[in-house]
Amino acid sequence: MATQAEWSKTWTFYKGDWHEGNVPIMGARTHAAWLGSSVFDGARAFEGVTPDLDLHCARVNASAEAMRLKPDVSPETWIGLVRDGLKRFDAKAALYIRPMYWAEQGGPVAVPPDPDSTMSCLCLYETPMPPPTGLSITLSRFRRPTYECMPVDAKAGCLYPNNARALLDARAAGFDNCLLCDMLGNVAELATANIFMAKDGVVYTPIANGTFLAGITRRRTIALLRDAGVTVVESALRYADFQNADEIFSSGNYSKVVPIIRIDDRSLQPGPLFQKARKLYWEFAHG
Repeated sequence: MATQAEWSKTWTFYKGDWHEGNVPIMGARTHAAWLGSSVFDGARAFEGVTPDLDLHCARVNASAEAMRLKPDVSPETWIGLVRDGLKRFDAKAALYIRPMYWAEQGGPVAVPPDPDSTMSCLCLYETPMPPPTGLSITLSRFRRPTYECMPVDAKAGCLYPNNARALLDARAAGFDNCLLCDMLGNVAELATANIFMAKDGVVYTPIANGTFLAGITRRRTIALLRDAGVTVVESALRYADFQNADEIFSSGNYSKVVPIIRIDDRSLQPGPLFQKARKLYWEFAHG
């Protein structure tokens, strides 16, 4: 079992003050701890920049509302807290920035959250940016849910165990990650990030159909490529499309833009459209 001493440098703002280390904030009866009423967002600080921080801070509030919680920290206040928290780390440290909300108590018959018991915290911790060396992927047997099944309109903690099952299966089979399909068999995303492919000079990405979180970095990557004259098509894509792609790459807040270098037993090279996407994103982040 990991001990607190093994965690990377961490600072958490909770109940009006900053606390160092892995602060215990939930008890055995906390609604979120046993009934899953937590939401979060993940921003990045790296090389002295915090790209799209305002969008991440706004999205965590929207996620809280989608889960019937009562967010009481304005995006502007979140941003101010982040700026204050950054002072506790080296200026160019690679950090994960995680604002969170959860319900402390349950409502009627315990299962729904009590909105008036909504709690919040902001956690910043050191975690290196993964190098863009590339990932190997395969197809998962698990699927992304629909709105009728799960709160896919929120960045909710309860959505992640299914992706974790998919990722653990992929790792056991010798792959770094995996693609998950929606309930109709269309590719939705990787277990940890959004996905792009290129064919004949055109970039494709699964259309945002409500079964996966169409991420902020995804949206930014699409806009940057289009502004640079690259055709980007959002459409329904099957696994065979990715098996036959010229290039595949991912976008996500944790790693930003990363190439896929193997799909099943087929090797790929980081191609020119991936290189362009990554270069454009780095220029945007540092602009």
